[in-house]
Amino acid sequence: MATTNISIRMDSDVKARADALFAELGMNLSTAFNIFVRQSLREGGLPFRVRLETPNKETMAAMLEAERIAKDPSVKGYTDLDELFTDLKK
Repeated sequence: MATTNISIRMDSDVKARADALFAELGMNLSTAFNIFVRQSLREGGLPFRVRLETPNKETMAAMLEAERIAKDPSVKGYTDLDELFTDLKK
């Protein structure tokens, strides 16, 4: 089997974390990448689901409400947990 070299650009922190993970699994980044490519070929695509995480209507409504509350100057804010819990008990 003939081999070839490839070059991949990757954030240095991500590479260091990947190196550590794969070392724990008993392999290096090159072996892990080869496993990924071979599995992609077997499956005819990426070996995991790639998708956008779109919030459902309930989550979107909660996010919009949180934004509204954060911008509302009449809503009391807290920097002290004890004060927050005291008010919650009222």
